[in-house]
Amino acid sequence: MSELVDRVIELAIQIQQIPAPTFQEEKRAEFIYKLLLNENLQDVCIDKIGNVLARSPGNGKENPLIISAHMDTVFPLETNLRVSRGPELIHGPGLGDNSLGVAALFGLIWSLQEWVNPARGDLWFVANVGEEGLGDLRGMKAVVDRFGGEVHAYLVLEGLALGHIYHRAVGVKRYRVTARTTGGHSWSDYGQPSAVHELAKLVVGLTSLPLPTNPRTTMNIGKISGGTSVNVIASEASFDLDLRSEGQESLAELVASVEKLIHQANRPGASMETQLIGQRSAGEMPATHPLVRLAKDCLREQGLDAGLISGSTDANVPLSKGYPAIVLGVTTGGGAHTIHEYINTEPIAQGMEQLARFVSRVWE
Repeated sequence: MSELVDRVIELAIQIQQIPAPTFQEEKRAEFIYKLLLNENLQDVCIDKIGNVLARSPGNGKENPLIISAHMDTVFPLETNLRVSRGPELIHGPGLGDNSLGVAALFGLIWSLQEWVNPARGDLWFVANVGEEGLGDLRGMKAVVDRFGGEVHAYLVLEGLALGHIYHRAVGVKRYRVTARTTGGHSWSDYGQPSAVHELAKLVVGLTSLPLPTNPRTTMNIGKISGGTSVNVIASEASFDLDLRSEGQESLAELVASVEKLIHQANRPGASMETQLIGQRSAGEMPATHPLVRLAKDCLREQGLDAGLISGSTDANVPLSKGYPAIVLGVTTGGGAHTIHEYINTEPIAQGMEQLARFVSRVWE
């Protein structure tokens, strides 16, 4: 296993060194495509949306297992992707989320080479685009459109999720709210509405809304932009708003409250425009589902606790359609979505063994 772990780590670093912001995953996809061509797999291709797929044929007795990991990162092209190695940690932006997840696809392929008998169903390995940010899960949507419900399950790999079993998908709605005014000079036109000021007042109102803790519900304004100069009354400004909840009803109530505040923010000389920029539907498998029980067993066999949690991942797409799907991790770490991101190297052996056992027993 140590040799396998070393290969997975080195490949994860190679993948991490190829910038892949959402909507700009082409170079990373081409790199992964070329590697898959060397793995004695079938139907290796890059689909029209940019996902990379390959098939390991089974004996045809069962529906296929789709194993995916997203390629894209939250970091812009100009980000310094320097990797720093320590005895137990490796730092690097995007290394755990999700270069390690993609490398784990290959770790599974290499593990399967030791199998004597073919799997009972085809194994499809997918490196997909568009999981982060405004990608709106477009890569996984294309995968689910292709395979639909005629699968045994969808297994989603996340590099930093070891010990967690995602079987519930958090509902998400994202909006871009834009304020527009006439604008003007900060001195001579003082008193005219400023788009920045109007947005600021709206932000205060939004962040004052009470949010339920059960089901867990959150709000985040992740980006604000607009204005021209320090001495200009802004004529346009916008922010991106992320709303989430474990409960569909709670999310709908929050959306209604938000939309009401935005509507009330319109006044003479200042208008608000709302654009839906992302939506992830909720869904879940029960904790008693055989896939969840198997995942728990595979983790416990590695001496690891198995935590059942919810999240917003590629698994939202199949779960929202009622298809069996689960998210498993490769290792632990921290600093995801920051330049200080790191992975713990020691648990990778347990993570890969957990995944290999899950895949080998998934049709039992």
